[in-house]
Amino acid sequence: MANIVILGAQWGDEGKGKVIDIFTRKVDFVVRYQGGNNAGHTVVIDNDEFILHLIPSGILHKRKICIIGNGVVVDPKALLDEIGMLKKRGIDVDGRLLVSENAHVIFPYHRRLDELKEAKRRKIGTTKKGIGPCYADKVARSGIRVADLLDPVVLKEKLLNNLEEKNAILDKIYGVSGFSFEELYSEYLDYAKEIRKYVCNTTVVLNDAIKKKKRILFEGAQGTLLDVDHGTYPFVTSSNSTAGGASTGTGIGPTKIGKVIGVVKAYTTRVGEGPFPTEFTKDLMERIRQKGKEFGATTGRPRRCGWFDSVIVNHSVMVNGIDEIVVTKLDVLDDLDSIKICTAYKFEGKTYNEFPTNGRVLAGCEPVYEELPGWKEDTTKVISYLKLPGNARNYLRRIQNLLKPRIVLISVGCDRKQTFSKDA
Repeated sequence: MANIVILGAQWGDEGKGKVIDIFTRKVDFVVRYQGGNNAGHTVVIDNDEFILHLIPSGILHKRKICIIGNGVVVDPKALLDEIGMLKKRGIDVDGRLLVSENAHVIFPYHRRLDELKEAKRRKIGTTKKGIGPCYADKVARSGIRVADLLDPVVLKEKLLNNLEEKNAILDKIYGVSGFSFEELYSEYLDYAKEIRKYVCNTTVVLNDAIKKKKRILFEGAQGTLLDVDHGTYPFVTSSNSTAGGASTGTGIGPTKIGKVIGVVKAYTTRVGEGPFPTEFTKDLMERIRQKGKEFGATTGRPRRCGWFDSVIVNHSVMVNGIDEIVVTKLDVLDDLDSIKICTAYKFEGKTYNEFPTNGRVLAGCEPVYEELPGWKEDTTKVISYLKLPGNARNYLRRIQNLLKPRIVLISVGCDRKQTFSKDA
């Protein structure tokens, strides 16, 4: 099997954790390439639920090597908490978890600035984990990397410089107190001692693995429509959650990636602010939200829900070069009399078949729908595509016709076992 990227083709929360967990059986390495602990990948194994924020979902499989790449921003406390959680539940990460020495480190001042900016500006819907401010420091070339964290001399110099700037911003712009250098320096030296054994040059490790014909799965976080370049800007995350991020976020050349798999829900959700053309009415929203358990794995926030939108997914297919599609949560639609699919947008008399980059157009557009009959049957116990109700198969067939890449996998529940191939 070729090296693959698995990513979300909507606004995140598509069920990537479960899909990655399934594909992990066929690979040797699983790699996170962007984002931070603002992600929330959920995997259910025999009714035992695991929610992972930083560590790749593949860690739940024995003998798989999991890597946090250079494109990820790492909160050391969150990382150590997650390692501790896994160990308490009988999953040892030692020898199987590697962290890039070039990944950037989140500090408390990043989280404080994230909170203050969100309160002061037009709301973006940030998780307030410090992700954006950390990436901002990275781009401004003032960030502190994991390699710096492990060198007390470098850490001292960089932290002093950063605190001089951040404390002045906190005081003069926001009118709040800053941070003590001594306290932060001591705290982060302690983190360095604990994470040192996991840190290495992961770019070399991965390129060596490719030379040895090892199989690698690149795990995307968030979703394509949250990509900082290709999403619904400014209501996006601060990294490239698209397939291109797998190269820049790990140091692997794009020619080394053989396949891109996009994960979509059978409907659409998004968390936080921003345009959402196919958003449900209030009553249907609550109905689907409760049945689909649509609450953020990281923040617990209720997700906004809407009909399947082929316009945004076709945008994802294009910018990621998606080869295959996985459809999740088909079962959530089991009770509906009819189901809509958005095939285009209309705005001021013009029809848009492609995703509009103009935020005013996207916020004000009217979705063009096709309506299909529902199946009104429980699909959660279905074990093969041909056993699905006829109208459920028709719905999937129409989605595939609109998207072009073939659907390869369908999920009808949160457990590993509630998944089957479309060819089965």
